[in-house]
Amino acid sequence: MARDLRGFLKILEERGQLRRIDALVDPDLEIAEISNRMLQCGGPALLFENVKGAAHPVAVNLLGTEQRVCWAMNMDKPQELEELGKKLGMLQQPKPPKKISQAIDFGKILFDVVKAKPGRNFFPPCQQVVTEGSDVDLTKIPMIRPYPGDAGKIITLGLVITKDCETGTPNVGVYRLQLQSENTMTVHWLSVRGGARHLRKAAENGKKLEIAIALGVDPLILMAAATPIPVDLSEWLFAGLYGGSGVQLAKCRTVDLEVPADSEFVLEGTITPGEMLPDGPFGDHMGYYGGVEDSPLIRFHCVTHRNDPIYLTTFSGRPPKEEAMMAIALNRIYTPILRQQVSEICDFFLPMEALSYKAAVISIDKAYPGQARRAALAFWSALPQFTYTKFVIVVDKEINIRDPRQVVWAITSKVDPSRDVFILPDTPFDSLDFASQKIGLGGRMGIDATTKIPPETEHEWGEPLESDPDVAAMVERRWAEYGLGDVNLTEVDPNKFGYEMR
Repeated sequence: MARDLRGFLKILEERGQLRRIDALVDPDLEIAEISNRMLQCGGPALLFENVKGAAHPVAVNLLGTEQRVCWAMNMDKPQELEELGKKLGMLQQPKPPKKISQAIDFGKILFDVVKAKPGRNFFPPCQQVVTEGSDVDLTKIPMIRPYPGDAGKIITLGLVITKDCETGTPNVGVYRLQLQSENTMTVHWLSVRGGARHLRKAAENGKKLEIAIALGVDPLILMAAATPIPVDLSEWLFAGLYGGSGVQLAKCRTVDLEVPADSEFVLEGTITPGEMLPDGPFGDHMGYYGGVEDSPLIRFHCVTHRNDPIYLTTFSGRPPKEEAMMAIALNRIYTPILRQQVSEICDFFLPMEALSYKAAVISIDKAYPGQARRAALAFWSALPQFTYTKFVIVVDKEINIRDPRQVVWAITSKVDPSRDVFILPDTPFDSLDFASQKIGLGGRMGIDATTKIPPETEHEWGEPLESDPDVAAMVERRWAEYGLGDVNLTEVDPNKFGYEMR
């Protein structure tokens, strides 16, 4: 499998999913505008080889479709991600095996953990070129500015690596960074994130926080770093579990941190606790510009990179965006873990159009009255990442939750708003959600779109319309005989049904 960015680009090109662009393009607004149009139509990844004011090419939209995210995870189909979720679920909440076969399965997972242990590379490609001290110039990296209201150029797909100054435990996250000068950037992270916790602990100990930014890494490592599953594993081990073998790490030159050895760029620096600068505004995943916040300032004193490095980037905004495609894949990984937490849930889906976490559709095998409401409440408390899910729609297991036509039919045909809609007011809320009356506090809505049973209803429920199974089987057999063999029934164009999907 590809274990670095270049290997993944080669895979995409071999499979016809990479376009090389040699026309001159501007990293200020133009690259994002081109990429956004490709994202809207599910187009290929892009490699801009002639970037204005830069000596390095820019790769974008690598994870712009669900299929390419699967390839990055060394898989072919989204369903395979659920097998990975089962493995992670067993590690998260191991149960005593009741059968020899269960013991064998768990043993295989433990062996996978052993194989996932990171390795060491003492001659890393990421240090083929080294720049230190006053020679550091971050403006040579072709960072983009995606939207006209953005405060400046940004890094979006960098692995931000810090370490607990007491325990030595590393944290690897994906946070936005804003260029402030030739050798400084601000980092935007929530107070609950690992990097922010490490900075607070460094301040308590009167120390600077060492930090490294790895750019242009294997997309599989990005997926591992972006997975907010509460498993007590390092992100490096997590990435090894994703990929089936350990990540090769290298020691930084000037800070006591490790980075992927095949990174295209590595930025090394420190944060002095209390040293802040305004960060933002920038376009965010909600589809609006965020606010301006004082954020920690990083002072970089060393930049290393590969020979002829490639800069990997992306940007946030209203879906579809690469982050939404990554969330769809993570949704598949969550599913077995969620079933382990809430056994009655058959499946769940976080629609991209709902920002991949604001609305959830879950299906249940309904067995008793009130079960849909119970399932919704259990969903909200099952995993920390569902805390900010604003809407939960519960449907019967027969409904394909990934088909919006079926979900809307279930809502309109099975919901009485006075009975089946319930609201929880004043719950913890996403501070980026402008819809709430109070920042950080808002309501949640549950919708029971399941078939009602007594005493939920006092009348008989109608039988759903279905084809005669014998006739349906006959038509299936004779389809080509009708002269309709060239009609592909699996490809649906929503524009033919009154939608305007552009």
